[in-house]
Parts: sequence; structure tokens; C-alpha cells
Amino acid sequence: MKSRTGMKNNLWLIYAVVTTITWGIWGALIEIPEKAGFPATLGYTMWALTMIPCALIALKLIKFKLEYNLESVFYGTLIGLTGAGGQLILFEALREGPAYIIFPIVSLYPVVTIILSVSILRETANRRSWIGIILALLAIFLLSYMKPEKLEVKGYLWLGLSVLVFVMWGVQGFFMKVANNKMSAESIFTYMALSGILLIPFALMMTDFEQNINWGFKGPYLAAMIQVLNAVGALTLVYAMRYGKAIVVSPMTSLSPMITIVLSLLIYAVMPNPAMMIGFGLALVAIYLFST
Repeated sequence: MKSRTGMKNNLWLIYAVVTTITWGIWGALIEIPEKAGFPATLGYTMWALTMIPCALIALKLIKFKLEYNLESVFYGTLIGLTGAGGQLILFEALREGPAYIIFPIVSLYPVVTIILSVSILRETANRRSWIGIILALLAIFLLSYMKPEKLEVKGYLWLGLSVLVFVMWGVQGFFMKVANNKMSAESIFTYMALSGILLIPFALMMTDFEQNINWGFKGPYLAAMIQVLNAVGALTLVYAMRYGKAIVVSPMTSLSPMITIVLSLLIYAVMPNPAMMIGFGLALVAIYLFST
């Protein structure tokens, strides 16, 4: 199924904005169940499960005509495993490495998507869009800045894992665009959902069940309500890639932390550091350049 690869309409922008907003809200709320005693690995499980209703809605739009030829299964599964697998690897990296270094590294994964899309797909953009892309990448880095922590770092495995996630998520964005030129966006998302579910056993194995886990409302139930935002954002990202260029969609949707910053200020009264404020300003300029 051929998709619209040009940016002749604003559908890509609408879907990209929805992804940015939903992921931003998700980022601001996700720490609530974690601080309440519900591990992030179990949060992953809830996210994978919330992908199911989103996949069913997507399939209903195409009358449940899931594409199951070998090429579609390959691309859909590859996209799903690089995304969900990267999340699990990130958990492992954060166990032994400093978050203030890991997150800036991982957050720049759109660089990989951009390089692959320009060199292989031959995607191009006008000067205005390229300025927006550069500003967005700078903003992404600054928005992910965290105050250095005083902790004992063991070895460099965490660094290798961080780089691996950086590559996996960048590759995911590239192949999401490639797949949209070969199959329906709905089929892509369905395989993403199935891949996420297949990795649930690994998330459970990474969970320390000897710790006190909150099984009440603020545990799995609240986590599911929050994680569905992540699932919706993933679905609209596939549609954004369908109608837009990967070199623009990828960096724009990665600006979701700007939404998180605003909500954190309103909900938790947490003031962002100067680097984040600069990143916030650059993000606004980048989004303006992308949308005009």
C-alpha cells in the first residue's frame, strides 16, 4: 500500500503535534506510579497492554485487513522490537549509569533517523526547515539536561547500552518511514503492539519482585491510564511518518519534554534549570519554523 510521502498537507503536522503533546503529558505523569512503588519495568508491561486497544482501533479503520505478507511482518516487527527493545535496554543502562549522561545521549536519536533518511531515502528540506531541524536537535539535548548526580559508576557497560538505544530508536524512525511507503500505517502499529507484548516476559524478569510493589490504584491502574498516552502518541507518530518527512517528524516529536516542563511547573512547582529554559525557547522557534 503506497502512502503519501510528500508534505503537501498539514496532516503530518497535526499527528506530530498530537504525539508531542501526549508524550509530553506522559513524561510529566509517569513518575507518579513509580514514586508510589510501581517499578518502571512493570510500567512497561502496562504500556504494552495499552497498545492493544489502540491497535484494535487502528485495525478497525482498515476493516481489520492486516497485511501479513513476509515484507510487512518483517518491517512491522523490526520497528516494534527496536522501539520496545530499546526501552528495556534503557532500563538496564539506568541501573548502573548516570541518568544525566544517558538521557542526553539517547535523546539525540533523531540524528540517526535524519542521516539515514537523507542518505538513503534522499529526503530534502528547504533552508527554513533545516534551521528548524538544527534548532530542534539543540533543544532536544538541552531539554534532556539533568543536574549531575553523585553516584558510583561501575564500568562502561551503561555507556555502550546508551549508544545502542540511541541507534535502535534512530533506526526505528527510519524504518517507520520506509515501511509507510510499503504497507499501511495501521498494520505497522499492530506489529509494533505485538512486538511490545512479546517482550513483556523480559520486563518481568528485570523486575525485582522482592521489593514492596504497589498493586493498588496508584500502581498498575494509574500506570495504565498514563501509559495509554504513550500508546496513543506512538500511533499518531506512525501516521505523522506516513504523511511527513522523517527528517522533520522525528526531531519535532522528540520535543515532547517542553510539554513535560510546563506541566511539571504547574503540577509540581518544579522550576526548570537554565539549560532547559534555553532548550524550551529553541523548541518553540523550531516548531514555528516547521509549521509555517
